[in-house]
Amino acid sequence: MRHLLPEWTKCDGVLLALPHEDTDWNYILDEAKEQYHKIVKAFTHEGLHVVLLCKSVAEAEELFHDLDQHAITYIEADYNDTWTRDYGPISIIKDERVRGLDFGFNGWGLKFAADKDNLVNRHLEIKSVFNPKTYRNESAFILEGGSIETDGQNTLLTTTSCLCSPNRNGGLSKKEADDQLRKRLGAEHILFLDYGHLIGDDTDSHIDTLARMAPDNIILFTGCRDFEDPQFEDLLKMRAQLTMFRNAEGESYNLLELPLPSAIYDECGERLPATYANYLVTETHIFMPTYSQPETDKLAMQTVRIAFPNHKVVGVDCLTLIKQHGSLHCATMQLPAGLFNPVIFNK
Repeated sequence: MRHLLPEWTKCDGVLLALPHEDTDWNYILDEAKEQYHKIVKAFTHEGLHVVLLCKSVAEAEELFHDLDQHAITYIEADYNDTWTRDYGPISIIKDERVRGLDFGFNGWGLKFAADKDNLVNRHLEIKSVFNPKTYRNESAFILEGGSIETDGQNTLLTTTSCLCSPNRNGGLSKKEADDQLRKRLGAEHILFLDYGHLIGDDTDSHIDTLARMAPDNIILFTGCRDFEDPQFEDLLKMRAQLTMFRNAEGESYNLLELPLPSAIYDECGERLPATYANYLVTETHIFMPTYSQPETDKLAMQTVRIAFPNHKVVGVDCLTLIKQHGSLHCATMQLPAGLFNPVIFNK
């Protein structure tokens, strides 16, 4: 038996990748590094260990010299970009042991170079970063961490447009995608969202931009109250479909609507896919992306607190991160206890 671990499972740390000159951050590299300094500072300040991929340990140590070095593990690696959510290990429990599944990653359906990203987990295995016998090669199947959500009870939430994309696994039908998720992740109840898309999103509607599962039969979702917003109709259809979903016991979900940030544009006038659904959950904290919109940021944090009343909610400014069409959850991958070699956490 196997099952996908929920994000709020006890974790040893979180995996990030530092921007470097060969990533798409090169045009604003100093600003991007400052963004990652903010993120790492927020995590380490709250007692979360950071495992940081970097091109040069010496340069990374210099950037984070003012932070607690015992809370950061630097690992030199080669990678195309920084979105560890989508190429980092996806964790399951099998036979009462955690396993890190290394699925194939092809740049969100061949949109971007991903040859180096796709080898990161194998690199970590070779360097003995994984605990012995926890790494599992699943590279024959393309699957990104941001495309799936679970309640920890073998229910899985995803989107049709992503899982059935023709450029990922040849264009699976819903039934074929369902079969693969059951086989590889142990899912027993799978919900496919057919609606929902944010302008500027490159992922074919990753679920972590739209709707998130929480304990106690709760789904938080990205809402839109502005009739004039071009996303309004599609997000309204998504909300309607969510009201029709039932859990494995046949019960409807308790829905919590997250506000939509006011539109944010890049230097070319293109709208960016800012969303509050892209938060990171740990056993004790919610790390929430904020966008310098005080009232909306506050409302989003208050809404998440309803779903996780015993968690501390910490806002992290992600205005730079969104410039590359991702946010806080996209840039991180939680590391459940026992997945990585404990030596790297005991500096």
